[in-house]
Amino acid sequence: MEETVSEIKHNAANSEPSGNQTTHKGLRFWLIIIALIASQFLAVLESFAFSTALPAVIADLHADQFIWVANAYAIPVAAVPPLSGCLAEVFGRRPVMLGSLFLFSIGSIIGGAAQSMNMLVIGRVFQGVGAGGIFSSTTIIVSDLVSLQERGLYGGLLGMSSALSSGIGPIIGGALAHSKTWRWLLYLNLPIAGIAAFLVVLFLSLPTPPGTMQEKLYKIDWLGNILVIGATTSCVISLTWAGEIYAWNSLQVLIPLCIGGVGLVIFLIYEVQWCTKPMIPRILISNRTSLSGYLQMFFCAFIIGNIVYYLPVYYQAVEGASPVASGVELFAISFTLAPISVVTGASVAISKRYRPQLWASWCLMTVGLALLSTVSRTTSRATSIGFQILIGFGAGMGYATSMFPVMAPLPVSENARALAFYTFLRSLSQVVWGISVGAAIFQNRLLKKLPSSFINQFQGASIAYAAIPQIASLPSPLQTEVQTAYAASLKTLWQMLIGFSSAGLIASLLMQKVTLNNELDSKWAVQEPNSQNEASEGSSSTCPHV
Repeated sequence: MEETVSEIKHNAANSEPSGNQTTHKGLRFWLIIIALIASQFLAVLESFAFSTALPAVIADLHADQFIWVANAYAIPVAAVPPLSGCLAEVFGRRPVMLGSLFLFSIGSIIGGAAQSMNMLVIGRVFQGVGAGGIFSSTTIIVSDLVSLQERGLYGGLLGMSSALSSGIGPIIGGALAHSKTWRWLLYLNLPIAGIAAFLVVLFLSLPTPPGTMQEKLYKIDWLGNILVIGATTSCVISLTWAGEIYAWNSLQVLIPLCIGGVGLVIFLIYEVQWCTKPMIPRILISNRTSLSGYLQMFFCAFIIGNIVYYLPVYYQAVEGASPVASGVELFAISFTLAPISVVTGASVAISKRYRPQLWASWCLMTVGLALLSTVSRTTSRATSIGFQILIGFGAGMGYATSMFPVMAPLPVSENARALAFYTFLRSLSQVVWGISVGAAIFQNRLLKKLPSSFINQFQGASIAYAAIPQIASLPSPLQTEVQTAYAASLKTLWQMLIGFSSAGLIASLLMQKVTLNNELDSKWAVQEPNSQNEASEGSSSTCPHV
């Protein structure tokens, strides 16, 4: 049965000491925020920049299999957030944040020094584990520093960081995509990660929960973590193989996909029904407002993943742009997302409302995607960029505000687990489902649209990308046919995204009007420098100066 918002808050009213608190924003506070922004910037940048430089990396290492370079990063990024949220609750925020930065840096060193594909993949695994921890830790720490009423602006700053790094990532990757320079994509992470870690050590003095190591290990949901990591890994492997190495209807794709899908369902049932110390307790999804927020983030991440991944394909295949130039063409959406995230977050902090912004975001995204679906081979570049801006406005508003319906009905004691699940769904939708489902629709449509004489020149099912470098040298009639086929196939993908945007709009109608709280969980109140070594379970009723 669905619990009402008032019942949830009543049942948890005295679970943790908290009060109406407003954090003073001193220099120490802003240095912590800078550390979090820099950390998230690195984690997002690494994904987008390295994918652009991948051809140069493969050539330099004399390898012919690139798929695991992407998988090694994507799998832990998608699977780790629930575990890192659990660890942050048991061991404390600062150790998990520092551990994530350390693993990310170790991975950068191993990958930068790689002399073989296996060594590079190992480095990418370490980076992915660190990035997954960074994504969840940054949102959790922000929730400890500022109340939900104030959080819009700071969430918007983190969103701006992600948007900027995804926008400039392909350009940086393209600029360093050379056999002698690609390693700097990894080595340049080290000074920034080092500065972020230094600021965290020096200024982030959140309490460390008491208890022996044995007691803390007992509190971790080991079976749940095994289920979610195994199921997510199985899904990522299946969806990455599909259409690239094996056909979509092959056993190599269907078996791990089914295992992963069933595993995720079992994980959710186990967490809600049987687990005694769950990562995802029933309270997180027992009211329709929080459920609406989770669904909206899932749909929004799905849409953005496809736009950012496949819009450059349009510019390269249809407009004839280079990989770096196609990244520049994507600036319109990336640099619309960045400022609108901050502005929308600030509007929530000022108005104490989030539902109007979310409804507006879905309307803008739906209209923008409908306009994008009209783009053809003859559409001007300026027109397509204008459509991007409209989508960027809607997506930026959605990214900045979809957290609020999730958190508003919940007690502050559930911050870590609610935000870890939120981060997990975002990564799962964008990294695992969004890009892979988009690839299936786009490629299947393309194989039907392309001239058979052109298809016969390529081996395997990965023609969607393998054919792009050949388009510029095709004779005029065939070139036009191929470009038209690409534009028409992408149109089908954009139409599919209209359906997801409409589903997001419907999900947003489930939200109830819930007042944003002005509470901080005193269990995680920031300590003064003279009490950094004192463990506290929440004896203070006020938030110290930050």
